[in-house]
Amino acid sequence: MAAGDNTTTGETLSAALAAKEVEVTCFPEELREECDALRARYETPRAALMPLLWAFQRRYGYVSREMERVIAEELEIPLIWVRETVTFYTMYNQRPVGSHHVQVCGNLSCTLCGARETIRMIEEELGIAVGETTADGRFTLSVVQCLAACEEAPMMQVNDRYYGRLDRQRVREIFGGLE
Repeated sequence: MAAGDNTTTGETLSAALAAKEVEVTCFPEELREECDALRARYETPRAALMPLLWAFQRRYGYVSREMERVIAEELEIPLIWVRETVTFYTMYNQRPVGSHHVQVCGNLSCTLCGARETIRMIEEELGIAVGETTADGRFTLSVVQCLAACEEAPMMQVNDRYYGRLDRQRVREIFGGLE
């Protein structure tokens, strides 16, 4: 895959995100110890899949199709098991994302409480549309299904942190506090 070419979505990555792309063609030695510990911890190789996907995402920021292949080979499981896990869960990034991955809940409770308006407001604040990343590589905006915090609707997740009861002032405060 050429730098900047995202064959999964057909989009072209910004220069800031293209610089984050890595090529992983064999299992990385820096994850060997963690992988061995995971395999020893779980009864079956498939049970170690999600924690190993997290290890790759922590290391590289995303899980590419090539990384999926490497993981399947390492765990000796069918590639489709890895692929269906990565594509089912929105917590796994399939391409590089900005330093702050803003994921707005678009499920029913959040929609009824103003998620559509919140998404439009965030697009205005960041100057990007859903699925895009700011030119400086700081923010990527996504809409996801159910972040399981309906009582905080409308809500979003920025990286690993949840923020709820969003309005323009709160969003500006949140974004202003990010490095």
